[in-house]
Amino acid sequence: MENGRGNYKIFLGMAAGVGKTYRMLQEGHTAANEGRDVVIAYFEPHARRETIALADGLETVPRRRVPYRDTHVEEMDLAGVLRRAPELALVDELAHTNPPGLEHEKRYQDIEDLLAAGIAVFSTVNVQHLESLNDQVADLTGVRVRETFPDTVLGSADEVVLLDLTPQALIQRLREGKVYPPERVDAALNNFFKIENLNALREVALRQVAEDVEAKRIVPETLGTREDRVAGASSQAVGERLLALISARPSAQRLARRAWRSAQRLGAELDLLYVKKPGAQLDATRKLAAALGAHLIVEEGRDVAHTAARVGVERGTTYVLIGEPRSAKGLRRFGVSLPEKLLEEMPGVDIRIVTDRTKRRDGKEEL
Repeated sequence: MENGRGNYKIFLGMAAGVGKTYRMLQEGHTAANEGRDVVIAYFEPHARRETIALADGLETVPRRRVPYRDTHVEEMDLAGVLRRAPELALVDELAHTNPPGLEHEKRYQDIEDLLAAGIAVFSTVNVQHLESLNDQVADLTGVRVRETFPDTVLGSADEVVLLDLTPQALIQRLREGKVYPPERVDAALNNFFKIENLNALREVALRQVAEDVEAKRIVPETLGTREDRVAGASSQAVGERLLALISARPSAQRLARRAWRSAQRLGAELDLLYVKKPGAQLDATRKLAAALGAHLIVEEGRDVAHTAARVGVERGTTYVLIGEPRSAKGLRRFGVSLPEKLLEEMPGVDIRIVTDRTKRRDGKEEL
């Protein structure tokens, strides 16, 4: 515990079935055997017999029944866990979205309350739920993940454990009924659990870990402690600051996520600049910026390049990212393209045009 805050450990995997929940329960038993006060705050069994059996012997805080649409669902009882006040709470599936009427919209926010109360937490999540990877995962697998969580949650963990499994081994587990009930196996194999999807997701997970290791935020196998990451980060001066010029178009979310990934690789801060027109709605952009941990800057101005240059000087920008125009004609709609104007207005600053990679497959632009 640091400054009264509970320690946070996340078990990370490439997909369902790699053993995140099982490992979390194993380590929960180990902690209980060492004399710690451990409870299961929320556990999603998915009808997996071995995992359900492993939960035996650990105290479980009763779930809370919540009305949702025409039925009731069972959710973690945040207030009940806080009243119980264990030393360690096991909380499955941190990216889960709560039904309306609970204390928070997302389970990772519930976990934050537990940590703030001094309760240590073990939790689980799959890499495809990271907000900044949303577009990349959709491009690789053809499946758009709807439940996401901010990258900052993973970065704030005191310890991260990667549960690595080959795609072949995971598919074998799926066929043996260890991941989903038999009636769901064929559909899973023909959709998300295709071998090419799993290979891509495993590569994404391993690359995520490798990037974090390179940035000295986490180190291999237990992937390190928060003190290791802080010490490593403090030894590197921040030499880059990125500025992404975004619009109100949905495709700007792709640019923002790509910019965040670039900022992470460079160990840089990210600013998102929107030069707004009167009446523009920014709700989705504000939500994405908060999820990524980026700084959203909203300015009024007629000249995007001039406004970007002024903000760039104020923020110490070293790198600017822009999305591609709607059409090739857009580059020279007013005689001088935006990239050319930015190069003129911002000498010494790198300018990058971020394209939509899906166009290379089907020629269609994301609207």
